[in-house]
Formats: sequence, C-alpha cells, structure tokens
Amino acid sequence: MMENKPLSDNPLHIDPLQDTAVREQLRAFAKLMAYYRCAMMEVETKFNVLNEEFSLRYDRNPINSIRTRLKTPPSIREKLTRRGLDVTVDNIEAHLNDVAGVRVVCSFPEDVYTLARALLSQDDLVLLEKKDYIAHPKPNGYRSLHLIVAVPIFLAHEKRMMRVEIQLRTIAMDFWASLEHQLRYKKDVDFTEDMRKDLKFCAELSAELDRRMDALRELVQEDKKA
Repeated sequence: MMENKPLSDNPLHIDPLQDTAVREQLRAFAKLMAYYRCAMMEVETKFNVLNEEFSLRYDRNPINSIRTRLKTPPSIREKLTRRGLDVTVDNIEAHLNDVAGVRVVCSFPEDVYTLARALLSQDDLVLLEKKDYIAHPKPNGYRSLHLIVAVPIFLAHEKRMMRVEIQLRTIAMDFWASLEHQLRYKKDVDFTEDMRKDLKFCAELSAELDRRMDALRELVQEDKKA
C-alpha cells in the first residue's frame, strides 16, 4: 500500500513551492490514478474482445458503446469526507469501489447478462459485488446491472489488483438514466412529486420497450434457425 498521507486541498495542481512531503503524496495520488486508468483499459479490452467473438458467433454486435470515467479529485474527497474518512491515498484504494468506472451499453437485456456471465467466467478477474437493478429496479425506476470487480494490471515489476465499477445496461436504460440525471439535477428547479411520477412512468415504458425488443430478437433468431 502507498504511504498514508492526507491529500492536499488541490490534489492535481501542486504549487512548486510546497514542501517535499506534499509533492510526494501528490505523486502517489497521480500514480494511483494511473493504475486505475490501466484497470479501465484492461476491462474495456476484455469487453471489446467479447464483442468481437459474439459478432462472429451471432452475426451481430451485442455492445452498442463503451464509456470509461475516472472519478474526479473533488468527488473523491467529498465521498471520503462523507464517510468520515481522512482523504488519503490509502483510503482511496481501500474504501472506494467506483474511482474507475466502465459503462457498457448493450442492444438487448439478454446481452447484458450474456456479457456479464462471459466476463465473470474469466479466471483473472474477481467479482467483489453485484447489484442487479434490472431484476430489482431502484424506486425511481433506474435499471442497470452493477458489478464491482478486481482486475489485474501488469506493471514492469509487479502485478496489482485494481477495483473497477462496471455498469451494464441497454440503450433504453441508458437513454432514460441520462435524461433523468439532466432533469433531476437541473439548477434552480424544484423537482416535484408529479415530475418524479412521470419519470417513473417513463422508466416503465423503457422497460416495456426492452421486453418487446428482446422478444423480437428471439423471433428473429428462431426464424434464422428454421
């Protein structure tokens, strides 16, 4: 583990006049973020390989898009502080599961589970946590399959296991989640109960769309086999 020193108030913009200890802990922070970026690349590559294989097997690509994101320093600080933890490099690695994030948008609900099973069957990857918000949507209607995994990254002189949060969802789920976030967190708007009900209704419509499209997919596959 890296040396347990508090991060500065401005972890990505070090003043060259600051003392050596601050510069050292900022270098440790930058190194940890580089490890998380490597972990995201590893996971993204795994999904790209699966997408290529499934394209050959089923004559279509199950993955519509893959997006990655690294949690920002202010978000990291806020989450650790909210949990009553010191803002240190050790605490980032030990207590945060979502510093590195990979979002995989699939064509159909069945693709979500097929890809998840294929990924988790790989023997170099460890499943740490699974939350199925497709089978059990959140009260606001949010649907997605969340996985926390530990994936190895191979450095010049060592192998490290890094945690990555993976979200798998369909195009319809992603469409709803993106617009829900824009609407709910728009500044200077009082989000009413009627608005929440309308969003929940839209989530149910998107779920019905997924069910119908999945049924059509099955009919097309059966027709090809006939």
